[in-house]
Amino acid sequence: MTRVWQERLDHLKAVIEADVAAGSYYGAVLRVARGGVIAFDEAIGAEDSAGARPLSKDGVFSIFSTTKAFTNILVLRAIEMGRFALTTKVSDVIPEFTGAPRDKVTFFHLLTHTTGMPGVWLPRPGMYLDRLDELLAGVIEAVPGNVEPGTRCDYSPLANHVLMGEALRRTDPKHRAFRDIVHEDLFEPLGMTSTSYGVRPDLKPCHVVPDLRGTVPIHHKSRTLPGDHGFFEDEVNEAPHVGCCSSVPDLWRFAEMLRRGGELDGVRILSPRIIAMARQVWTGDMPNEIYKAVALRAGWEAPPASMGLGFNVRGQGIHHHQLGTLTTPETFGNYGAGSSLYWIDPVLDMSFVCLTAGVMPQAANIERFQKLSDLAVSAVV
Repeated sequence: MTRVWQERLDHLKAVIEADVAAGSYYGAVLRVARGGVIAFDEAIGAEDSAGARPLSKDGVFSIFSTTKAFTNILVLRAIEMGRFALTTKVSDVIPEFTGAPRDKVTFFHLLTHTTGMPGVWLPRPGMYLDRLDELLAGVIEAVPGNVEPGTRCDYSPLANHVLMGEALRRTDPKHRAFRDIVHEDLFEPLGMTSTSYGVRPDLKPCHVVPDLRGTVPIHHKSRTLPGDHGFFEDEVNEAPHVGCCSSVPDLWRFAEMLRRGGELDGVRILSPRIIAMARQVWTGDMPNEIYKAVALRAGWEAPPASMGLGFNVRGQGIHHHQLGTLTTPETFGNYGAGSSLYWIDPVLDMSFVCLTAGVMPQAANIERFQKLSDLAVSAVV
């Protein structure tokens, strides 16, 4: 590592330490690599506001919507294996998903968040999130098609990935449960030993219990545990949109698989071709309605959605963006609820994985990750 790299990386660490000291969030675990060589691997700060429980590099975090990345990848894999296509109507796989105009929705629309359905956090007030069959019933009954598919990009917090999770289950040749499909076809082959739907008993000692600090507009209730967000401490769930916990080392292995074109340690998950397609922008100039609202409230210009096939993409232009402004346009990744982010820059050959404690409001989180992403690029390129 060159002296310049080290000075810039020391500055990156100092910036995080200063933000934690200022109370912006409690702490972060961050890994940055170029060409598969790890340049920065640090746990900074703590799990809690008092600073009583320091973070560790192998800490296990509830990763919120970063969970969607795993469902997306297995849907792309199912497309490659011919179980359905980007052009397949969802109703062809899930016949009860009926009613105009949502009967025109395809898997392309699900992956690009252009279904025409509204961004619904919960189909029914107070429902539990742990069972896929109940989530599916809620989507079928209570999430309508508002506009023609393909005419609007409206980020789907829940419905799209519930439908994709059910499609994976219904087309699985082994007739497995969704949770088993993800474990056996993705986590196990990639050696992601601390990633799970629900907090397994062996992961509880290193689990960072999320402090949402009033930043998320809904409750995540558990059938068995108290509190507004007990779901994130349940041992088992099958929520394809929000149910995973993971660690930075595990997410880095996932990101490395994507950086390497779909393969890691001799295990191939996807082809390079479908990853190249997935990291392109497929939503044109359409804004992402949920982030348009965030931008306007913050006094920013509303950015384009820049959605790929399941990935958030950096895209062209300079806008407030979690994936940074110094990254290249095909940089792609996923993020979750003011706390988690991974991205891969295929041109700079970089990967970035960060999990944090103390969930931030959306605009502040975008600014935080934009800053850290740009600092990382300036340090190792």
